[in-house]
Amino acid sequence: MNTNHIRTIHGGSSLQGTIKVPGDKSISHRSLIIGSIAEGETNIEGFLYSEDPLSTADCLRKLGVNIPEIKKDEPFTISGLGLDGIKEPKEILNCGNSGTTMRLLMGLLAGQEGKNFILKGDTSLNERPMGRVGKPLSLMGGKIFGRERGNKAPISIHGSKLKGCFIGTPVASAQVKSAILLAGLKASGTTSVIEPASSRDHTERMLKAFGADISIRGELGRNIVINSGGKLIGQRILIPGDISSASFWMIAASIVPNSEILIKNVGLNPTRTGILKVMDSMGCNYEILDKSTIAGEPIGSIKVKTAKNLRSFTIEGDILPKLIDEIPILTVAACFCNGISEIKDAKELRFKETDRLKVMARQLHKFGAEITEKEDGLIINGQSRFHSAEVDSETDHRVAMSLAIASLLAKGGSKIIRANAASVSYPTFWEDLAQLTN
Repeated sequence: MNTNHIRTIHGGSSLQGTIKVPGDKSISHRSLIIGSIAEGETNIEGFLYSEDPLSTADCLRKLGVNIPEIKKDEPFTISGLGLDGIKEPKEILNCGNSGTTMRLLMGLLAGQEGKNFILKGDTSLNERPMGRVGKPLSLMGGKIFGRERGNKAPISIHGSKLKGCFIGTPVASAQVKSAILLAGLKASGTTSVIEPASSRDHTERMLKAFGADISIRGELGRNIVINSGGKLIGQRILIPGDISSASFWMIAASIVPNSEILIKNVGLNPTRTGILKVMDSMGCNYEILDKSTIAGEPIGSIKVKTAKNLRSFTIEGDILPKLIDEIPILTVAACFCNGISEIKDAKELRFKETDRLKVMARQLHKFGAEITEKEDGLIINGQSRFHSAEVDSETDHRVAMSLAIASLLAKGGSKIIRANAASVSYPTFWEDLAQLTN
């Protein structure tokens, strides 16, 4: 990453216009995998054209799936192989840097009887823990081997006959749960996954939309039950815009004077919409238009106008998993609310791409924000007057974009160092910002 990549942002512009944000990454991976094992064609629109989902496409092609070359912003069609059509590949499946690719493929391939597969990743992925997926698959009869007693890639899988069983996952992980459900499609009888808390449910929704025999039982959707023996039928999928990417514009339009933005086709999955609850408590001025459901996912457009006299807020407890990625931009919002806002129970943010609590406090101080850092959160004084500053993303994509929005509220021109970090999740962020401020 070029450390000298600097952007200058001038304060004082309002934001006006209509945009679409990048497609949801979790749904992009799953549309490829589930489309590959369905019968007939699956048409995919809104795919996130970035390295991780493209690694998934590359592995599936090596397994015999007909996936055309994927081009940015162009829909494409997969011809599915059905549940039994996956071929033994002639080469190793390279998952790149994508943990989702490796963990979901482990579940998909464990039940492919008599076929052998080897999965590897880049240096960083080869050090990430895979035992959390391998162990439950072994309980179903899967034969999975790897370095450090099966915990690290390269992973070797000898496809075998799986039996459905009852599996409790010690942590709420969408990847672990998804791998078990994909294995359950090929296992005899019924497979049941119990989660300690509700994790992102994109896999369950999509499997159901493709015709799988899947049901959610128990409180909070913690017990997911899948029966094998059915078949999946290809669907049309419109991948919604990622609400985490949309949140930068939702907050910007709320706090930057004289702004009005329409963000088209955003995913409104209830496991991801904590940001809307916080905006409600702040008194933001937004409405949701054109609601629909596509391949099991709720989707809509969000129109946001500037709101005056925003109220301070407290974020704590159960809502945190639903807005963990939005905390950096909400920290910026808190600087422009009336009164004192507080973020609690957010210790996990210290272990993201950077220590996001420390980095946001350190960088916003430079604009003149009053923020106190606590062990598990932040206390933020509202009604700030920002002056221009030179700030640094410290290589974190969500920090880079949050600082860009903060700069719009500072007098004069501010510089953002290492601004290109934004491209990790939002490759066209700077172009969209330029379009909205013109």
